Amino acid sequence: MNRAVSNSRARLAAFSASSSLASEAWDGRFRLHKPRGQHLLTNPRVLDAIARHAALRPGDAVLEVGPGTGNLTARLLASPADRVTAVEIDPRMVDAVTARFGALDLAHKLTVIQGDAMETEFPKFDVCVANIPYGISSPLIAKLLFGTYHFRTATLLLQKEFARRLVAMPGDSEYNRLAANVRMVADVKLLMDVSKRDFVPMPRVDSSLVEIQPRGAPPEVDLAEWLGFTRECFGQKNKTLGAIFKQKRKILDLLKRSQRSERCTSDAPGTGSGIILGVLDDDGNDEACSDEDGDSGDRAAGFSTEEVGAFKERIAGALESTDLAGKRPSKMSNDELLYLLRLFNERGIWFQ
Repeated sequence: MNRAVSNSRARLAAFSASSSLASEAWDGRFRLHKPRGQHLLTNPRVLDAIARHAALRPGDAVLEVGPGTGNLTARLLASPADRVTAVEIDPRMVDAVTARFGALDLAHKLTVIQGDAMETEFPKFDVCVANIPYGISSPLIAKLLFGTYHFRTATLLLQKEFARRLVAMPGDSEYNRLAANVRMVADVKLLMDVSKRDFVPMPRVDSSLVEIQPRGAPPEVDLAEWLGFTRECFGQKNKTLGAIFKQKRKILDLLKRSQRSERCTSDAPGTGSGIILGVLDDDGNDEACSDEDGDSGDRAAGFSTEEVGAFKERIAGALESTDLAGKRPSKMSNDELLYLLRLFNERGIWFQ
Protein backbone atom coordinates (compact mmCIF):
# COMPACT_ATOMS: atom_id res chain seq x y z
CA MET A 1 0.00 0.00 0.00
CA ASN A 2 1.24 3.51 -0.79
CA ARG A 3 2.87 4.93 2.37
CA ALA A 4 1.12 8.33 2.00
CA VAL A 5 -2.27 6.63 1.76
CA SER A 6 -1.46 4.40 4.73
CA ASN A 7 -0.40 7.39 6.82
CA SER A 8 -3.52 9.27 5.74
CA ARG A 9 -5.78 6.45 6.91
CA ALA A 10 -3.92 6.26 10.19
CA ARG A 11 -4.44 9.99 10.76
CA LEU A 12 -8.13 9.68 9.94
CA ALA A 13 -8.48 6.81 12.42
CA ALA A 14 -6.75 8.91 15.06
CA PHE A 15 -9.08 11.84 14.34
CA SER A 16 -12.14 9.60 14.68
CA ALA A 17 -10.93 8.41 18.04
CA SER A 18 -10.42 11.94 19.27
CA SER A 19 -13.25 13.17 21.49
CA SER A 20 -13.10 16.61 19.86
CA LEU A 21 -13.92 15.13 16.44
CA ALA A 22 -16.05 12.14 17.35
CA SER A 23 -18.95 14.43 18.23
CA GLU A 24 -19.69 16.52 15.16
CA ALA A 25 -23.17 17.64 16.12
CA TRP A 26 -23.38 21.34 16.92
CA ASP A 27 -22.81 21.88 20.63
CA GLY A 28 -24.37 25.35 20.81
CA ARG A 29 -21.24 27.31 21.68
CA PHE A 30 -22.62 30.30 19.79
CA ARG A 31 -25.68 31.14 17.76
CA LEU A 32 -25.77 30.12 14.09
CA HIS A 33 -27.31 32.58 11.64
CA LYS A 34 -29.55 31.01 8.99
CA PRO A 35 -29.75 34.22 6.89
CA ARG A 36 -25.95 34.03 6.48
CA GLY A 37 -26.18 30.44 5.28
CA GLN A 38 -24.65 29.02 8.46
CA HIS A 39 -25.77 25.40 8.28
CA LEU A 40 -23.19 22.95 9.64
CA LEU A 41 -22.93 19.55 7.94
CA THR A 42 -22.75 16.98 10.75
CA ASN A 43 -23.34 13.56 9.15
CA PRO A 44 -19.97 11.73 9.30
CA ARG A 45 -20.80 9.46 6.35
CA VAL A 46 -21.58 12.43 4.12
CA LEU A 47 -18.46 14.28 5.27
CA ASP A 48 -16.35 11.21 4.50
CA ALA A 49 -17.99 10.88 1.07
CA ILE A 50 -17.21 14.50 0.16
CA ALA A 51 -13.55 14.04 1.07
CA ARG A 52 -13.45 10.78 -0.89
CA HIS A 53 -14.99 12.37 -4.00
CA ALA A 54 -12.44 15.20 -3.82
CA ALA A 55 -9.73 12.59 -4.54
CA LEU A 56 -6.98 14.64 -2.93
CA ARG A 57 -3.39 13.75 -3.81
CA PRO A 58 -0.05 14.07 -2.05
CA GLY A 59 1.25 17.61 -2.51
CA ASP A 60 -2.18 19.16 -3.11
CA ALA A 61 -3.03 22.62 -1.85
CA VAL A 62 -6.70 22.68 -0.86
CA LEU A 63 -9.03 25.69 -0.66
CA GLU A 64 -12.07 25.42 1.61
CA VAL A 65 -14.67 28.18 1.58
CA GLY A 66 -16.84 28.49 4.69
CA PRO A 67 -15.33 25.82 6.98
CA GLY A 68 -17.79 26.49 9.80
CA THR A 69 -16.47 24.71 12.89
CA GLY A 70 -14.24 22.39 10.86
CA ASN A 71 -16.15 19.14 10.32
CA LEU A 72 -15.13 18.93 6.64
CA THR A 73 -11.78 20.55 7.38
CA ALA A 74 -10.93 17.53 9.56
CA ARG A 75 -11.27 15.21 6.59
CA LEU A 76 -9.23 17.49 4.35
CA LEU A 77 -6.43 17.61 6.93
CA ALA A 78 -6.54 13.81 7.20
CA SER A 79 -6.04 13.46 3.44
CA PRO A 80 -2.68 13.20 1.64
CA ALA A 81 -2.91 16.91 0.77
CA ASP A 82 0.01 19.07 1.89
CA ARG A 83 -1.96 22.03 3.17
CA VAL A 84 -5.45 23.43 3.59
CA THR A 85 -6.46 27.09 3.39
CA ALA A 86 -9.89 27.87 4.85
CA VAL A 87 -11.62 31.20 4.15
CA GLU A 88 -14.23 32.17 6.75
CA ILE A 89 -16.05 35.48 7.23
CA ASP A 90 -17.33 34.86 10.78
CA PRO A 91 -14.63 35.55 13.42
CA ARG A 92 -16.34 33.13 15.81
CA MET A 93 -15.92 30.32 13.28
CA VAL A 94 -12.31 31.33 12.70
CA ASP A 95 -11.63 31.03 16.44
CA ALA A 96 -13.43 27.67 16.62
CA VAL A 97 -11.51 26.14 13.69
CA THR A 98 -8.17 27.53 14.85
CA ALA A 99 -8.65 26.23 18.40
CA ARG A 100 -9.95 22.84 17.23
CA PHE A 101 -6.98 21.98 15.08
CA GLY A 102 -4.43 23.79 17.17
CA ALA A 103 -5.30 21.38 19.98
CA LEU A 104 -4.62 18.50 17.57
CA ASP A 105 -1.22 19.92 16.59
CA LEU A 106 -2.31 20.56 12.97
CA ALA A 107 -1.69 24.30 12.81
CA HIS A 108 1.31 23.71 10.53
CA LYS A 109 -0.98 22.23 7.85
CA LEU A 110 -3.89 24.69 8.16
CA THR A 111 -4.17 28.37 7.30
CA VAL A 112 -7.39 30.15 8.24
CA ILE A 113 -8.12 33.46 6.52
CA GLN A 114 -10.80 35.67 8.02
CA GLY A 115 -12.60 37.51 5.25
CA ASP A 116 -15.41 37.59 2.71
CA ALA A 117 -14.75 34.90 0.12
CA MET A 118 -16.00 37.21 -2.63
CA GLU A 119 -13.49 39.91 -1.71
CA THR A 120 -10.55 37.79 -0.57
CA GLU A 121 -7.73 36.97 -2.98
CA PHE A 122 -7.30 33.21 -2.77
CA PRO A 123 -3.80 31.73 -2.56
CA LYS A 124 -2.78 29.21 -5.22
CA PHE A 125 -4.69 25.95 -4.86
CA ASP A 126 -5.11 22.65 -6.70
CA VAL A 127 -8.53 21.64 -5.41
CA CYS A 128 -11.47 23.53 -3.92
CA VAL A 129 -13.68 21.57 -1.53
CA ALA A 130 -16.51 23.45 0.14
CA ASN A 131 -19.96 23.45 1.68
CA ILE A 132 -20.86 26.79 0.12
CA PRO A 133 -23.31 29.22 1.73
CA TYR A 134 -26.23 29.16 -0.69
CA GLY A 135 -26.27 32.94 -1.11
CA ILE A 136 -22.85 33.05 -2.78
CA SER A 137 -23.04 29.90 -4.93
CA SER A 138 -23.29 31.64 -8.29
CA PRO A 139 -20.80 34.49 -7.72
CA LEU A 140 -18.27 32.13 -6.12
CA ILE A 141 -18.41 29.75 -9.08
CA ALA A 142 -17.97 32.76 -11.36
CA LYS A 143 -14.93 33.84 -9.34
CA LEU A 144 -13.37 30.40 -9.57
CA LEU A 145 -14.01 29.82 -13.27
CA PHE A 146 -13.79 33.31 -14.79
CA GLY A 147 -11.11 34.76 -12.57
CA THR A 148 -7.37 34.14 -12.73
CA TYR A 149 -7.30 30.87 -10.80
CA HIS A 150 -5.93 27.62 -12.22
CA PHE A 151 -6.99 24.46 -10.42
CA ARG A 152 -7.72 20.79 -11.08
CA THR A 153 -11.20 20.41 -9.67
CA ALA A 154 -13.83 21.90 -7.35
CA THR A 155 -16.07 19.63 -5.27
CA LEU A 156 -18.92 21.79 -4.01
CA LEU A 157 -21.98 21.16 -1.86
CA LEU A 158 -24.79 23.32 -3.25
CA GLN A 159 -28.51 23.83 -2.87
CA LYS A 160 -30.16 20.93 -4.73
CA GLU A 161 -32.23 23.11 -7.06
CA PHE A 162 -29.20 25.24 -7.92
CA ALA A 163 -27.12 22.11 -8.60
CA ARG A 164 -29.79 20.78 -10.96
CA ARG A 165 -29.69 24.05 -12.89
CA LEU A 166 -25.90 23.93 -12.96
CA VAL A 167 -25.78 20.46 -14.56
CA ALA A 168 -28.79 20.99 -16.88
CA MET A 169 -28.41 20.26 -20.59
CA PRO A 170 -30.00 22.05 -23.59
CA GLY A 171 -33.65 21.07 -23.82
CA ASP A 172 -33.99 20.38 -20.08
CA SER A 173 -36.60 22.51 -18.33
CA GLU A 174 -33.88 23.78 -15.95
CA TYR A 175 -31.43 24.77 -18.70
CA ASN A 176 -30.33 28.37 -18.25
CA ARG A 177 -27.57 30.92 -18.69
CA LEU A 178 -25.66 29.58 -15.68
CA ALA A 179 -25.30 26.12 -17.24
CA ALA A 180 -24.37 27.51 -20.66
CA ASN A 181 -21.69 29.81 -19.26
CA VAL A 182 -20.14 27.26 -16.91
CA ARG A 183 -20.02 24.59 -19.62
CA MET A 184 -18.13 26.97 -21.87
CA VAL A 185 -15.10 26.64 -19.58
CA ALA A 186 -15.65 23.49 -17.48
CA ASP A 187 -17.21 20.03 -17.24
CA VAL A 188 -19.78 19.57 -14.48
CA LYS A 189 -20.96 16.34 -12.88
CA LEU A 190 -23.60 15.60 -10.22
CA LEU A 191 -22.09 13.31 -7.58
CA MET A 192 -24.72 12.75 -4.86
CA ASP A 193 -27.67 14.26 -3.03
CA VAL A 194 -27.52 15.23 0.64
CA SER A 195 -30.57 15.47 2.90
CA LYS A 196 -31.36 18.68 4.74
CA ARG A 197 -31.53 16.54 7.88
CA ASP A 198 -27.76 16.17 7.78
CA PHE A 199 -27.31 19.85 8.72
CA VAL A 200 -27.58 21.87 11.93
CA PRO A 201 -29.65 23.99 11.93
CA MET A 202 -31.71 22.17 9.31
CA PRO A 203 -32.17 24.26 6.14
CA ARG A 204 -35.42 24.31 4.22
CA VAL A 205 -34.07 22.44 1.19
CA ASP A 206 -31.84 19.47 0.35
CA SER A 207 -28.36 19.80 -1.12
CA SER A 208 -26.33 18.14 -3.86
CA LEU A 209 -22.62 17.57 -4.33
CA VAL A 210 -21.18 18.50 -7.72
CA GLU A 211 -17.77 18.28 -9.33
CA ILE A 212 -16.54 21.10 -11.56
CA GLN A 213 -13.46 20.39 -13.65
CA PRO A 214 -12.03 23.33 -15.63
CA ARG A 215 -11.03 22.54 -19.20
CA GLY A 216 -7.36 22.65 -20.03
CA ALA A 217 -7.52 25.06 -22.95
CA PRO A 218 -9.46 28.36 -22.83
CA PRO A 219 -12.33 28.69 -25.30
CA GLU A 220 -11.64 30.49 -28.56
CA VAL A 221 -13.89 33.40 -27.70
CA ASP A 222 -13.66 36.63 -25.75
CA LEU A 223 -15.35 35.50 -22.54
CA ALA A 224 -16.64 38.97 -21.70
CA GLU A 225 -18.30 39.07 -25.14
CA TRP A 226 -19.74 35.59 -24.62
CA LEU A 227 -21.19 36.51 -21.22
CA GLY A 228 -22.80 39.61 -22.69
CA PHE A 229 -24.26 37.57 -25.54
CA THR A 230 -25.75 34.87 -23.31
CA ARG A 231 -27.25 37.53 -21.08
CA GLU A 232 -29.17 38.90 -24.06
CA CYS A 233 -30.26 35.45 -25.22
CA PHE A 234 -31.27 33.94 -21.89
CA GLY A 235 -33.05 37.05 -20.64
CA GLN A 236 -35.94 35.68 -22.71
CA LYS A 237 -34.78 32.12 -23.17
CA ASN A 238 -38.18 30.74 -24.21
CA LYS A 239 -38.59 33.20 -27.09
CA THR A 240 -37.04 32.43 -30.44
CA LEU A 241 -33.83 34.22 -31.36
CA GLY A 242 -35.68 35.92 -34.21
CA ALA A 243 -38.20 37.38 -31.76
CA ILE A 244 -35.52 38.38 -29.24
CA PHE A 245 -33.34 40.30 -31.68
CA LYS A 246 -36.06 42.17 -33.53
CA GLN A 247 -37.15 44.16 -30.45
CA LYS A 248 -36.62 47.87 -30.81
CA ARG A 249 -35.07 48.49 -27.42
CA LYS A 250 -32.63 45.63 -27.85
CA ILE A 251 -31.61 46.87 -31.31
CA LEU A 252 -30.91 50.35 -29.92
CA ASP A 253 -28.96 48.94 -26.99
CA LEU A 254 -26.80 46.78 -29.25
CA LEU A 255 -26.26 49.69 -31.64
CA LYS A 256 -24.98 51.80 -28.73
CA ARG A 257 -22.64 49.07 -27.60
CA SER A 258 -21.39 48.32 -31.08
CA GLN A 259 -20.62 51.95 -31.87
CA ARG A 260 -19.03 52.51 -28.45
CA SER A 261 -16.89 49.41 -28.73
CA GLU A 262 -14.12 49.90 -31.21
CA ARG A 263 -12.67 46.55 -30.34
CA CYS A 264 -9.35 46.67 -28.45
CA THR A 265 -6.92 44.44 -30.28
CA SER A 266 -4.75 44.31 -27.16
CA ASP A 267 -7.32 42.02 -25.51
CA ALA A 268 -6.68 38.54 -26.85
CA PRO A 269 -9.71 36.26 -27.33
CA GLY A 270 -10.29 33.90 -24.45
CA THR A 271 -8.60 36.03 -21.79
CA GLY A 272 -11.86 37.13 -20.24
CA SER A 273 -10.59 40.71 -20.03
CA GLY A 274 -13.14 43.06 -18.56
CA ILE A 275 -15.30 40.36 -16.98
CA ILE A 276 -17.11 41.52 -13.88
CA LEU A 277 -17.37 38.62 -11.46
CA GLY A 278 -20.95 38.29 -10.39
CA VAL A 279 -24.12 36.33 -10.83
CA LEU A 280 -24.08 34.13 -13.93
CA ASP A 281 -27.67 32.99 -13.90
CA ASP A 282 -29.62 36.23 -13.98
CA ASP A 283 -32.16 34.88 -16.47
CA GLY A 284 -35.05 37.26 -16.71
CA ASN A 285 -38.13 37.93 -18.74
CA ASP A 286 -37.63 41.30 -20.32
CA GLU A 287 -41.14 41.63 -21.66
CA ALA A 288 -40.83 45.40 -21.43
CA CYS A 289 -38.82 45.47 -24.64
CA SER A 290 -40.85 47.21 -27.29
CA ASP A 291 -41.43 46.07 -30.86
CA GLU A 292 -42.90 49.42 -31.85
CA ASP A 293 -41.43 51.30 -34.78
CA GLY A 294 -41.11 55.03 -35.21
CA ASP A 295 -38.28 57.51 -35.24
CA SER A 296 -38.91 59.43 -32.00
CA GLY A 297 -37.15 56.77 -29.94
CA ASP A 298 -34.29 56.71 -32.45
CA ARG A 299 -33.71 60.43 -32.11
CA ALA A 300 -33.92 60.22 -28.33
CA ALA A 301 -31.22 57.54 -28.40
CA GLY A 302 -29.03 59.70 -30.63
CA PHE A 303 -29.47 57.69 -33.84
CA SER A 304 -31.24 58.45 -37.09
CA THR A 305 -33.98 56.20 -38.39
CA GLU A 306 -31.64 55.24 -41.23
CA GLU A 307 -28.88 54.18 -38.82
CA VAL A 308 -31.27 52.03 -36.80
CA GLY A 309 -32.76 50.51 -39.94
CA ALA A 310 -29.34 49.60 -41.33
CA PHE A 311 -28.25 48.05 -38.04
CA LYS A 312 -31.47 46.09 -37.84
CA GLU A 313 -30.74 44.68 -41.29
CA ARG A 314 -27.29 43.56 -40.12
CA ILE A 315 -28.87 41.65 -37.25
CA ALA A 316 -31.48 40.12 -39.53
CA GLY A 317 -28.80 39.17 -42.04
CA ALA A 318 -26.82 37.28 -39.43
CA LEU A 319 -29.90 35.36 -38.32
CA GLU A 320 -31.12 34.63 -41.85
CA SER A 321 -27.74 33.21 -42.84
CA THR A 322 -28.38 30.31 -40.43
CA ASP A 323 -31.32 28.10 -39.49
CA LEU A 324 -31.17 29.37 -35.90
CA ALA A 325 -33.65 32.25 -36.03
CA GLY A 326 -36.54 29.95 -35.10
CA LYS A 327 -34.70 28.31 -32.22
CA ARG A 328 -35.01 29.08 -28.51
CA PRO A 329 -31.82 29.60 -26.46
CA SER A 330 -33.04 27.07 -23.89
CA LYS A 331 -32.76 24.34 -26.52
CA MET A 332 -29.47 25.36 -28.15
CA SER A 333 -26.01 23.94 -27.62
CA ASN A 334 -23.04 26.16 -26.86
CA ASP A 335 -21.63 25.37 -30.31
CA GLU A 336 -24.77 26.77 -31.94
CA LEU A 337 -24.75 29.87 -29.75
CA LEU A 338 -21.04 30.40 -30.36
CA TYR A 339 -21.54 30.11 -34.11
CA LEU A 340 -24.24 32.79 -34.03
CA LEU A 341 -22.11 35.07 -31.85
CA ARG A 342 -19.30 34.87 -34.40
CA LEU A 343 -21.70 35.76 -37.21
CA PHE A 344 -22.87 38.78 -35.23
CA ASN A 345 -19.30 39.88 -34.52
CA GLU A 346 -18.34 39.54 -38.20
CA ARG A 347 -21.07 42.07 -38.96
CA GLY A 348 -19.86 44.50 -36.30
CA ILE A 349 -22.51 43.60 -33.71
CA TRP A 350 -20.97 43.46 -30.23
CA PHE A 351 -22.33 42.50 -26.83
CA GLN A 352 -19.69 43.56 -24.33
